[in-house]
Formats: sequence, C-alpha cells, structure tokens
Amino acid sequence: MLLILTHENADFDAVASQVAAHKLYPEGVPLLSRRVNRNVKQFLALYWDTLPFMRMEEWRRRQIDQVVLVDTQSVPGVRGLREETPVRVIDHHTPDGIPAEWEQHIEELGATTTLLVEMLQSGGKNVRPVEATLLLLGIHEDTGSLTYGTTTARDAHAAAWLLEQGADLSVVRRFLEIPLSDQQQALYEQLQENTEWLQVEGQAIALATAVAAPDFDDEISAIAHRMRDGVNPAGLLLLVQLRQHVQLVARSTTDNVNVAIIARALGGGGHGRAAAATIMDLTLEEAAARVKELLPRAVQPAAKVAQMMSRGVQTLPADATVQEAARQMQRFGHEGYPIVDPDTQRLVGLLTRRAVDRAIRHDLARLHVSQIMKSGRVMVRPSDSIERVQQLMIEEDWGQIPVSATSDDEEGPDQLIGIVTRTDLLRLLTKAVLEESQSNLCSLLSQSLPPVVWRMVQMVSEVADEAGMPIYFVGGLVRDLLLELPSADVDMVVEGDAIALAHRLSERFGGRVRSHERFGTAKWLLDEAAWRAVAPEQPLHDAPETIDFVTARTEFYDRPSALPEVESGSIKLDLHRRDFTINTLAIRLDGAHLGELLDFYGGLRDLEQGVIRVLHSLSFIDDATRILRAVRLEQRLDFKIEARTAELISDALPMLERVSGERIRHEIELILREPDPVPIMARLDDIGVMEALHPALEWTEEMAQTFYRLQGILQEPPWHEALQEESPASVYFALWMGPLAAGVRRSMMKLLKVRKSTREEVEGVVSVVQALQSLPPDAAPSRVEKQLRPYEPHPRILLAARAALDDGPARRLLEQYQREWRRVRTALDGNDLREIGLKPGPQYGELLDRLLAARLDGKVQNETQERELLEDLLESGEFKMVDGLEGR
Repeated sequence: MLLILTHENADFDAVASQVAAHKLYPEGVPLLSRRVNRNVKQFLALYWDTLPFMRMEEWRRRQIDQVVLVDTQSVPGVRGLREETPVRVIDHHTPDGIPAEWEQHIEELGATTTLLVEMLQSGGKNVRPVEATLLLLGIHEDTGSLTYGTTTARDAHAAAWLLEQGADLSVVRRFLEIPLSDQQQALYEQLQENTEWLQVEGQAIALATAVAAPDFDDEISAIAHRMRDGVNPAGLLLLVQLRQHVQLVARSTTDNVNVAIIARALGGGGHGRAAAATIMDLTLEEAAARVKELLPRAVQPAAKVAQMMSRGVQTLPADATVQEAARQMQRFGHEGYPIVDPDTQRLVGLLTRRAVDRAIRHDLARLHVSQIMKSGRVMVRPSDSIERVQQLMIEEDWGQIPVSATSDDEEGPDQLIGIVTRTDLLRLLTKAVLEESQSNLCSLLSQSLPPVVWRMVQMVSEVADEAGMPIYFVGGLVRDLLLELPSADVDMVVEGDAIALAHRLSERFGGRVRSHERFGTAKWLLDEAAWRAVAPEQPLHDAPETIDFVTARTEFYDRPSALPEVESGSIKLDLHRRDFTINTLAIRLDGAHLGELLDFYGGLRDLEQGVIRVLHSLSFIDDATRILRAVRLEQRLDFKIEARTAELISDALPMLERVSGERIRHEIELILREPDPVPIMARLDDIGVMEALHPALEWTEEMAQTFYRLQGILQEPPWHEALQEESPASVYFALWMGPLAAGVRRSMMKLLKVRKSTREEVEGVVSVVQALQSLPPDAAPSRVEKQLRPYEPHPRILLAARAALDDGPARRLLEQYQREWRRVRTALDGNDLREIGLKPGPQYGELLDRLLAARLDGKVQNETQERELLEDLLESGEFKMVDGLEGR
C-alpha cells in the first residue's frame, strides 16, 4: 500500500498537496493529519464527500510499501510504518537532513501545491472544480495570495491553470479570511500587549508571549499569520503557555532569519520561513530567555553599506557653475554629485540632475551649484545597515547617499570613499544580489583554473588584501567560467592602483613589471623563478608568461561611435561601461571576499536564460561595433539576442558609417577566428549589417559552402600544412571577398583598410580561380604548373582557391598540382648548364623551364633523357655558348 502523508497542524498547502498527489498516485491513500488548521477543518466539513481523504482514526495497521511525503520532510507516526519503508519527498522547502536513500523532488517555490500542479499538467491530468479550488487555496495561503517574497512566477502560472480548471475564487476568499475565534482574539490581544522588539544583526525581531486560557483548544498559526501581516517583522516568535507545555510558533519574512534553527533547537522542526516546537521542560519565561539565546544563530547579519556601495565617488565644488555640472553629468551619465566646500573639502550638499535640468531650462546655467543643490551633510559609513540608508533616503529625500570613512565629529576634510544610490538599495531589497550560498565561487575557480593559476590567484588575493585593494576577475572570463567553457584570459581589475599592486607582487615573488601610467595598467612578467616562488609544488606547463592588472575605470563618449575617454572609477562603473549584461559579472578575489560573485546588472539571469542583452539604450550609438560583438557572442554561445536589443541594433545600423575601418576590420577578424564563422556571417547579413557596410556587400550560400569546404580541406594532407598553425581568418576573408564584383571587393578592402599583403592575397585567389577555370579539363601539367608557380610561395592563396572551387575539372587540376606537380624537379640545374659552356643569363631559366615542362608532361623520365633534350634544344640555335662560340 502507498500512503500519502503530510505534517501535523496541516494547512491548505499540506492537504491540497495530498489531494494533488492522490491524482498522481490514485492507488495511494491520503491520510489526513490528526490536527488540521481551523479554516482547513471548515472546508473539509463542507466538501468531505468529494475528497479522497481517510481519517487517522479510520486507519488500520497494514503493510505500507511506500510513502509519499508532501509539504514536509519528516514522517509522522503511523501504525505499520517501518524505518526501511521507501519514502518519496515532494516539498518546496530547502532540503534539511533528508536520508540519502529517500527519493526527493524539492524545488524552492511559494507552495508545494505549485510543484504538484506542474506534475499534473505535464502528466496531462485534469482536476475537478472542487479539487482546483482546494489546490488554489493551498497556493494562495502559502504565498499570501501571491504577495510573499517567496512567490515565484511558477506559482502564478499554477494558480492561473487552476482557475482554468474551474477553481472558485469566492470560496478561496471566504476560507482565507475566516475571522479569529473569541479564544484566538483574546490570545491575539494578549500577544500584542506582550510583544518585545529585538534588534539582531540589523534585523527587527518580534518576540511575543502569552498564557492561553485553560480551555484554549484552537490553533495558534492563524494568530501568527495575523500578527505577521500586521507588524511585518523580519522574524516573529510566539510563545504561548498552554496547559502542559509552551508552544512556539515562528514565522519569518526574510531569508536572513531562519526560524527553523530555533525550533529544532527546542525539539521542533519546520523550515526557514515557518516552524514550530512543543516545549515540555521550560516555563514561559525560561522559553523566552532560551529563544533570545538562540536568536544570533538564526539571524544572518543584515547587509551593510560596504556590500552595496559603489567605491570611488566624484564630487563637485560648491562654486562650480550649473553649466559645468551639466557637462560632467552628460559626460559620465551620473544622476547626481555630492557637493563639497572648495576650501575645507567637507560635504555641504547634493546636486541632482533634475535640479540642473530645471536651472538650464530657466537660463540659470551661470549660477553656482550651491544655489540649487540640496544642502546638508547626509552621509553613511561602510558599517551602517541598509535600514539606515533607507531611512536617510526617506527622511532627507536624497537619492544618493555619500559613504564616508570619517565620522561626523572628526575635523578636516570628509573622506568620501563611495556612494549608495536608490538603484543599489532596490537591487539589494529585491534580491538582485545573490545569496551567499549561490554567490561564492571558490570551488568553481579551484576546479576550473589550472592548479598553478589557482595558486597564483590565492597569492594575489593575500597581497591585494594586505594592500586594501579589492581585485576582481571580470567579464568574459567570469562568463566562461560559469558556462564551463575554457578561458585562457586571467587579467584582473583593481579598485585602486593596479600598478602599485603589480609592483608589490613583483617585490614579493619576483618577475618584472611593465606599466602604463596613462592607462593605469601593469603587466607582471613571470619567469620560472617567479612562478616557483608563487606555486612551488605545481607543474608549470599551464602557467601564463604574464598577468595583466587594470585599474577599474569608467568611460564616456564625446560623440557617437568615437573611441571612449576613460578615467579611474569603481568596479561598478567599470562593469557599467561593458557591452552586454553577461559580460558585467565579476568575481572578487581579495582576502575573505575570494570567490564572491558581483552581479549588478542581471548578467547571471541572462546567462541562465541564454540571452544577449545590451546594458542601456544608447550603447550601440556610443559604439556601433558592439553590433558585431553581439552577433558573435550570440552564435558562439548559442544564445539569442533579446527583442529590445535587436530593435536597438536595427536602429543603430546607420552608425556603422561613422566607425573607422580599422575597428570594423578588427571585429570581422575576431569573427573569422571563431571555430565556425558561418552562422555569424549569415546572421550579420540577416540583420542588415552587410548592407550597412556597403549596399552591394552580401553573404551567400555559396560563400558559406566555401567556408565549410575549407574546414574539411584543412584536415587533409597536404593542405593542413598550408597555414603552419596560423588562424584561417585571412583565408576566410579571401573566400568572402573573392566572389564579390571587383568594384565592391576593392571598395570594401579600402573601407576596412586591409593590409597590402591581404589585398594581394585576395586578388591572388581571384586570379588563380579564374586561371584554373579557363584551362581545358585535360590541360597539360606543365601548363598548370606555369600558371600556379607564382603562387607557390603563398600557400594560403592556393588553399583559398581550393576551397573556392567546387567539384570540377579546375579543382582536380589544383589538387594534382598541390599533391604532385609542384614537387616535380629537373635532374639538371644551372651548374650543369654552366659546365657544358652555356652562357649565363635569362636563357638558363627558359632552358630549365623547357626541361621541367618535359618532365611534367612525361616526355622525359630521367637525367639521360634530360641531357638528350638539352642537346636538341642547344642544337636548335636558340641559345648561346660561352668563349665566343656561336650558338648551335
């Protein structure tokens, strides 16, 4: 027999999950818990005859072959249940000590009912209206009618499907809004009066105690829900003295407060957001004291300003003009600036873009910013809580709060080290910053990086931490690590002085440093001795010769598609200047932060969903080459350019005219170096990039076939030697340009400012193809060799020509030349001609050509026959002998 069980004090999610499980396992028996919540009891009283439940008192001991456990991970006591009985858990709570032999289907959703509804849908099963109503009650009660922070889109989709199945919302509303009984109301009022507010790690915890009436026999969970919704604490802990014990009912509204830790320590259980315990050996006062002792274990530290601030801050002096401020805002895209006294360098106010725009509209651009700013000294410290930031933003109406390393009562200049914006706060409050368990990537780094590189990262981490310089892996390296793709790039971005950090590393471990003060970059060159100092026990075959360090910077564009100007900035600003969200991820490396993932712009979400999304709407206007990069990444990663980004690309295509040919050529070269450039080229043509570069530029199926032919040819001898380990990019380029009309081809190469050698290769391929196609199918080998001999020193030209030719006579002639004819040599050479008295000069070449042609065409087979032919040629009188002898 299969039993379907849930927890005691069953709520709607529990009993609804049992009904849904019964639809999946119709042979099973959903055994109703001994105790169910009052609103559940009232619902079941009305609809009992239509539901498949069996009451616990009706259960008779029998053999239980399997248990399906829903909305809980603890098996309740049931007669006939053995420890070895197979158990399958279906739940929406974080797994907590589940035996390894149990089967589990656990996903963190708003309700377990949601998970079971999805299983019903995938199994093609329908539900009756009364069942749909009960299931909808389960979702609504556990998600606060889809308003709790744990609610997911999947909960909403499941609820919508249940409505389609006939769920009755009026019934849902009636059973979710059952008023408290007189007993509950009295206890509720007593708990309200005896509520103590505790601040633990920046989290507001409500601890309420009460003594229930001797005849109290109602549920406490409904009271807990009412109090939670009324006061909205981070954690709510109710302790109620009943006749023989103290009952703990605990609720949490944030993942930072795990009430299950407290409940388990007191002999109970549950999950992080809802838990309970029956305390038999403590008085009410003792239980309250014990809960207070346990609280620090259950509450994670609240986020601090240091976790969300943007390091580095630009300020403006109070005597700057509005026009100067507007220029700075346009240049850097900032929405506001802290204003400092130019003499004391102390904060005196905040200037907003809105104030600047209004002043300029009223022709007040010459005013000092001190005349339009919000005055005040509003600052926070790195150790302040987010609640403090939120409070200041509300009270002072400052959308940006500077972060200072000094306190208000210190003399001298304010040491402004960063800034917190409303966007920073909203991201944190909406969980855009990942949970610690998800965000620490130490394990991934250690597994993905070569051991010697991982050891180097650990050493750099220590030195950067000592120097107080946050340091990061950023962009493509992080993206590829998360996608489990190889990446040879180990460059690092430093918040601070990258050059100084590189010199610190060189002083400690050895090696040399090359730096560029203007750009704030340094290259650490490591020889074997330096690597041995860094990683004495690791093999060095994967050790890079250099490590690059770059100072975090921001950038701005003076005009569309121009090269950006850069200035030093924070990691957040450094990431904001990047092209796509999936390239804005960073992994912090210094000290205790080693492995922390930073995701300010939703890069991880887009990485998981497989989309290419641009950071802001003017991105392609600022730099139109990003259009080509978007397509290259999309095709390489098998992602999809999201709809709005595709629209922005289409709008920005005309901006390609303003980009220098060198920059476009660089992007095309990167595309042609990809393992398979064909889908990238096709996509560029599809979205209009080819036409934007030149009205007659195109990409055809025939070109694609030549690219694919090249990939196959490179696997064949003797062609695979033609590139000598170089990239086939230049060959691809010739295959793309070659079929174009001569005018278009030359115009494109002029636009792209290709090197002279590249132009010669492209035209050489065209000439070779035309020459071979003009030859008859049975052309003599000597004729073919003579046509192709000028290109023998240029194997890439012949390789491209081979790929350009499909299966036909011209291809066969080229193949035979490459395989055989180009290797044919005469037995005689210039020395032999000199020995027989032939006068040096052009005639040597002509004679040897005649001999070679005869060899190729099979007219002579050996040296003897060559000498006979040579004698015949000399007797013809065409050639002159030395010492004044007349030609014979």
